[in-house]
Amino acid sequence: MFALNRWQSGTAALMALSITTATVAPLITAAPSFAQTTFSDVSSNYWAAQFIQQLSQRGVIAGFPDGSFRPEEPVTRAQFAAMVNKAFQKSPQRQAINFTDVPSNYWASSAIQQAYTIGFLSGYPGNRFEPNQAIPRQQVLVSLANGLEYSPSSNIESTLQYFNDASNIADYARSPIAAATEKQIVVNYPNVKFLNPTTTATRAQVAAFIYQALVSSNQASAVNSPYIVVAQSTTPTPVAVTIPQGTAIPVKYDQAQKILVTKTETAPLTLTVAQNVITQDGVVVIPAGSQVVGQIKPAQGGSQFVAQKLVLTNGQEYQVSATSEVITKTETVNKGTSTGSIIKDTVLGAGAAAAVSAVTGDRAIATEEVLGGAGIGALIGLFFGKNSVDLIAIDPDTDLQMTINQNLLLSLK
Repeated sequence: MFALNRWQSGTAALMALSITTATVAPLITAAPSFAQTTFSDVSSNYWAAQFIQQLSQRGVIAGFPDGSFRPEEPVTRAQFAAMVNKAFQKSPQRQAINFTDVPSNYWASSAIQQAYTIGFLSGYPGNRFEPNQAIPRQQVLVSLANGLEYSPSSNIESTLQYFNDASNIADYARSPIAAATEKQIVVNYPNVKFLNPTTTATRAQVAAFIYQALVSSNQASAVNSPYIVVAQSTTPTPVAVTIPQGTAIPVKYDQAQKILVTKTETAPLTLTVAQNVITQDGVVVIPAGSQVVGQIKPAQGGSQFVAQKLVLTNGQEYQVSATSEVITKTETVNKGTSTGSIIKDTVLGAGAAAAVSAVTGDRAIATEEVLGGAGIGALIGLFFGKNSVDLIAIDPDTDLQMTINQNLLLSLK
């Protein structure tokens, strides 16, 4: 076991992709040495940062003229063809064909022809290519496995059992994806166990797949990412890591911009780790996307989030002692106040929901607006006759950041 003396939240590097949508002209780099590697919408702790930075340095991918990368935008088959051609140098494997839906003056016509001749992409019946079709994740993986001429060396179904949604993989894709999995080309964010094969591939996801394909063919150096699928037939030896007391865990809560609770109530709450927690050597020990399960509880004149369990993206669970600072900010709800203005972008503890309902006279607060879907009917009587009530107002982005109260031992696999 080794202890860690200095901690950071975040990963290493930044990113980029080349061909863009038809409405915005792509930024083409003349040479890798001039490639843009930082982007206005890609932070250093973004899950795909290292993959995108590495490809942008190689001139394989690039950003948009406005300095953005748009990592969550979908990728079309034509755009993917252009990326593949920049990434891989390979001799033609077959004769070019004329796709009926790819005019000779189409911007990606030559790229599509080349991607076809070197074996990375094929068409549809009737000599169609569907260049503007958004490409699913499973098609990207099939393309890379076929283009690199990979075949599975183990039982296909046994390999694919790694994925909880393996039944969603199309029949044509099962063998190539098994091969891609063995070669560690597959990258699944935020949960490595879910492939989401039919989901449209984003620019960030395609960058990750292509870079791992380069690694698999010894054309690039491996990077450290907890989202690379490593489906090993033997169980790796776990490495024990101690996260020291006092380490901060950056978290977020996407369901609402504000949480309201009474000063005396306890409410369940699950938060998401917002950034990778890493060692000074860049080893990710708590990946972004992990969950922290706990409660908002009364504390010293206010409320405090108390963590109980840490669930990593690979499903490992640990009991954890961590707390936020005590939150004492309050918001007053007065009789006659519009309920709509109170609960907009807000979730309520059951006690707070009962208080709002009783003071405003509105009995229509839905369970979807209450933490944990708790029933509030039995609590309303506690607030009858009140003209106002003070509630603890919690801003999840700033108030719920937590610190580990005692050393946390993790077993990295």
